[in-house]
Amino acid sequence: MNSEKKPITPSENQTSSSYDQDVSVCEQQKVLITLKTGNRALNCTINTVNKTARNPVIAHLLRTIERFNDRMGNQFGAAITYFSFLSLIPMLMVSFAAAGYILAEHPTLLEDIFAKILSNVSDPTLAATLQNTINIAIQQRTTVGLVGLLIALYSGINWMGNLREAVRAQTRKTWERTEQDKEKIWTKYLRDFVYLTGMLIAIILTLIITSISGSAQSLIIRFLHLESIEWLKPTWHLVGLVISICANYLLFFWIFWRLPYQHPPKKALIRGTLIAAIGFEIIKMIMTYSLPKLVSSPSGAAFGSVLGLMAFFYFFARLTLLCAAWIGTAEYPENQKSSDENTTQ
Repeated sequence: MNSEKKPITPSENQTSSSYDQDVSVCEQQKVLITLKTGNRALNCTINTVNKTARNPVIAHLLRTIERFNDRMGNQFGAAITYFSFLSLIPMLMVSFAAAGYILAEHPTLLEDIFAKILSNVSDPTLAATLQNTINIAIQQRTTVGLVGLLIALYSGINWMGNLREAVRAQTRKTWERTEQDKEKIWTKYLRDFVYLTGMLIAIILTLIITSISGSAQSLIIRFLHLESIEWLKPTWHLVGLVISICANYLLFFWIFWRLPYQHPPKKALIRGTLIAAIGFEIIKMIMTYSLPKLVSSPSGAAFGSVLGLMAFFYFFARLTLLCAAWIGTAEYPENQKSSDENTTQ
């Protein structure tokens, strides 16, 4: 039998090409729910959910949450919180040592402290114990300060190492560490020490900007005699809020630009850092209003400050890693071009 090939008509060719386009579009679009039921209303709801999930903003948010969970964002956040809280102990030791040097140089101030202890503490035994503790702290201020500095250096380097590994895990293309990510122990600790120093400088600059801007704002208001104008008060609060967000932006920009192994794309870096700065300001506002209420209760007076600090560190860690995942999952045309160039090379 002679098998004759039928010529493809233009309509059939157009149908096949449109079918191929539909298949390619379906492959590119990620369907959130693939369930199909016999209920028409339920199917319409599922289609609406899938259509919403294909929105670029919603799709980016879903990719962020998926990467955060798949790459152990919760575990990294807990580790960062632990080392953040652990670093407070040596910082307190260094603070006590600094206070010991100040009291040793100013005996009158020490006498005033002892007088206040005797006047406020009714139990003589407890007052004597407090005085003895202060005297021992002053005598051993050098030892306490050196031990506190060493422990602070150890816990700070480990804190920075966990933060660096967490941010890199969220921003790199693959979850597994490559050969470029592996480094020697002494190189790792030296790099973390440099990063820790840089972050401390960024935090100090952030605090300086916030304090100077707040003082300058209040000075300008008093100089121009604008305290009595009620309708300007929201404007001044808004200006202070913007300045605080800009200071937060400086801190998070350093984190997301310096800690990843490769610098992220500019558009993703700028937008992700802005989200982190605004989110961090919201966390500070919530902690500012909620912590005094938490400490006001009898049980909160004993544990409220500790729980508040732990919550603050944990929210900071989660916000940082979520924004790092947001930056790592951003899809922009320039990102695709750069990845295509790296692939061809």
